[in-house]
Amino acid sequence: MLQYASVTGFVRMILIILLIYFGIKILARLFSPLLARFVLKKAEQRFGDQFGQFQKQQQTKSKKEGEVTIDKMPNRKTSNKDVGDYVDFEEID
Repeated sequence: MLQYASVTGFVRMILIILLIYFGIKILARLFSPLLARFVLKKAEQRFGDQFGQFQKQQQTKSKKEGEVTIDKMPNRKTSNKDVGDYVDFEEID
């Protein structure tokens, strides 16, 4: 036995789908500013925390005027004795 959808059932289904679609659309418009504000506040807190850590590092590294510190020792170049033979040149007049 074959059952066919009635026209009223089809229209009812379409109306329910449209109601759900527009309901979600309205709720998104209402809650998107709140969600954006929450996300921005969290990002501001993270950046503030990072800036605070940077400030603490700068305060611990604060130096007196004219004080010099070396953070990294320069690489020492060893004298390269294998450069070649020494040739003594003479001036010719």
